[in-house]
Amino acid sequence: MKRSMIAVISVLALSGLAHAQPVELRVTIRNLSPANSLSFAPLRVGFHNGTYDSFNNGMAAGAAITSIAEGGSGTDWFAAFAAADPTATLGSVGGALLPGATAMNTFTVDPSINRYFSFGSMVIPSNDHFIGNDNPMQYMLFDAMGNLNISSISQFGRQIWDNGSELEDPANAAFIVGGNNSLRTPQNGVVNFNFDRLDTFNGLTTAAGYTFDRQIGASDEVYRISFEIIPAPGTAALLGFGGLVGLRRRR
Repeated sequence: MKRSMIAVISVLALSGLAHAQPVELRVTIRNLSPANSLSFAPLRVGFHNGTYDSFNNGMAAGAAITSIAEGGSGTDWFAAFAAADPTATLGSVGGALLPGATAMNTFTVDPSINRYFSFGSMVIPSNDHFIGNDNPMQYMLFDAMGNLNISSISQFGRQIWDNGSELEDPANAAFIVGGNNSLRTPQNGVVNFNFDRLDTFNGLTTAAGYTFDRQIGASDEVYRISFEIIPAPGTAALLGFGGLVGLRRRR
């Protein structure tokens, strides 16, 4: 009995140590919009200490979030993020995510210093619509022990942001055939929730070849981000070995 208890305790201790160290985290994204509806630019992500705030509801958008909302690149978002939190882990997931599509990427994250998660992705077609979190501490991805605290994040129609920086105009929109995304007409507004204005693009041909039809409503889930820690090689086998030791001793 004593030996089996020692084996179990040892395995639990090793498991705890594993969580205290950097982990391999798989991030999977899914576009849940119906066919011919919303697509999304690559997802820009940051694992961080909870200090960097890229935008705020009801306030004018800065260059950081505008680089996501108006073009999807996130160039200024990454630069501002890194300057505010040099320890943050930054990256991207997927390319243009069409309705029904899935993409994933794996990141090495240190839960002890990067407990929080922030993201942003341009909604396409649009001029300046996007999804993202305006509160840097909204998603505490890891708890104080380094355990995964959130398995997934869902985004609904009502959570689509209008950056308020560019007027809706198909001639200047991204992902629309004939649109020139490098051109813009300033709106001089503020960031706010708004998905109805995407109706501007109904009936137009997208770069993917389908005719756009918004379809989604406020309560429809349109996007999901899922998280999974990838066990280090040998960890699963070690845990199984501890269980077998206990089983043999009980027999």
